[in-house]
Amino acid sequence: MKEKLEYTLNDFYYDLPEKLIAQKPVDRRDNSRLFVLERFKSTFTHTFFNRLTDFLAAGDLLVFNNARVINARIFCKRESGGKLEIVLSRNIDALHWHVICNRTKRLHNGEIITPLKKPDLKFIIEGREGEYLVIKTDVELNDTILEQIGEIPLPPYIKREPTSDDSERYQTVYASRSGAVAAPTAGLHFTDDILSEIINKGIEIAYTTLFVSWGTFSPVRDNDLKKHKMHSERYFLDTDTADKINKARNEGRRVIAVGTTSLRVLESTFINGLNLPGSGDTDIFIYPPHKVMSIDGLITNLHTPYSTLLMLVSAFTGYDLIMRAYREAVEKEYRFFSYGDSMLIL
Repeated sequence: MKEKLEYTLNDFYYDLPEKLIAQKPVDRRDNSRLFVLERFKSTFTHTFFNRLTDFLAAGDLLVFNNARVINARIFCKRESGGKLEIVLSRNIDALHWHVICNRTKRLHNGEIITPLKKPDLKFIIEGREGEYLVIKTDVELNDTILEQIGEIPLPPYIKREPTSDDSERYQTVYASRSGAVAAPTAGLHFTDDILSEIINKGIEIAYTTLFVSWGTFSPVRDNDLKKHKMHSERYFLDTDTADKINKARNEGRRVIAVGTTSLRVLESTFINGLNLPGSGDTDIFIYPPHKVMSIDGLITNLHTPYSTLLMLVSAFTGYDLIMRAYREAVEKEYRFFSYGDSMLIL
């Protein structure tokens, strides 16, 4: 079936029973299910993530996002004594952050709030930008301080309080570069054993970085997708990784992005057939009929109805095929979203 030339928000609805939204991870990372979708054959295979390498070949290149989630959820107190909660969304510079707050309308410019766990620190409300507050901190919020004052921010569709297990499980085993406030969740299924299997099979690994912001959960509010302004996220693509990607592509080997976040970096830096190294901010919005050119395969979780991530995988896979796959995933009761099951699209 021929793809449409224009899609609207309503095209990206599917019926998802609430019971399929994963509230916690499976006991072992690699025990999650794996939905394998082969685009050019239009075939579906159902297996488990610990069989991933059965579907990969020597010479394939997997590109991971090594971003590490920070303790971005912070409980604070106002000068009046009232309690509130903030989530650091995006770092602006050393002392400034965009934050989401559950008391946004009550706060005013110049007001000082303090973390409950470290009241000697001060956050000054400096203004608003869209749905975000801008705060200035009196010290740089490095990992050490954030471990003292904050906790891992679970996605809004996980309806429970974080536990100590989340500090480990809402983090990939290869996370190394702190700055994300949401996990690159496609990578949560990988274990050290699977990474060893991958290397032993002659599959190459490379790392890029995209600091996932809280904007990843922002809804699309207009049925006309051209009116949606995508959130911006900081990325880093070093020369070594770019060289590996370009070499693999030049040699006809498959480039497979681990996660939509890795794909956002690769598609943002893909110019005239090459990925160019560098760093910057990307607000790329990928939706059909955009043709994804930078990868040959994608490992990803199952995404929310109406979301920009569902639109992205539709652009890569083909709208009709991905929507048929999602209906089958619902029928077979896959677990959805951040702590849910995985999909390999080839």
